[in-house]
Amino acid sequence: MRNTKKFFFLFALAAIVSMTSCSDSESYAQLLEKERHATNAYLANCRVVNNIPSDTVFEVGANAPYYRIDPEGNVYMQVIKAGDRKTDKVKNSERIYFRYMRYNLYYWYTYGEMLGEGNENDMKAAPTYFNYGNYTLTTSAQWGYGIQLPLKFLGVDSEVNIIIKSQFGWASEISMVQPYLYHVRYFRNQI
Repeated sequence: MRNTKKFFFLFALAAIVSMTSCSDSESYAQLLEKERHATNAYLANCRVVNNIPSDTVFEVGANAPYYRIDPEGNVYMQVIKAGDRKTDKVKNSERIYFRYMRYNLYYWYTYGEMLGEGNENDMKAAPTYFNYGNYTLTTSAQWGYGIQLPLKFLGVDSEVNIIIKSQFGWASEISMVQPYLYHVRYFRNQI
């Protein structure tokens, strides 16, 4: 786990350093501040629990709270369906398929609209998957650390809403410094 976090920190640092400019008029620190404001504005309308339950028994459903599942507050999870972690726990490097819809929280914060993108409702779209915990593979690293993090606590057949800040988001979008709200369903088989 420590190597994974180190990998993502170094990857994010390299992405930041390689950028010639985050924006013509804003520093990276200013972009991080905007990301924080957008995330906090969304969470202000939700119940938030700042730690994982010691027994990992989560409230479930559309009215469940958002649990901070990353100590630095980069990832928050609302459990819609927990799955059974005791009998359906993910294994390291196991291929996990997922369907998702995501919403740019910075866009919502600025314009008041939730515009979604993803493959949740398009069964003709190519399947999305990662190999759990194996960030040496492009198929895993491209989605970032945040998309896999709920499976540390839930069974594979689970469904969550996740808020993911840019540092834990898609590798190709780290430099955009924008948080996303994801609705994700995880599967063992391709759907």
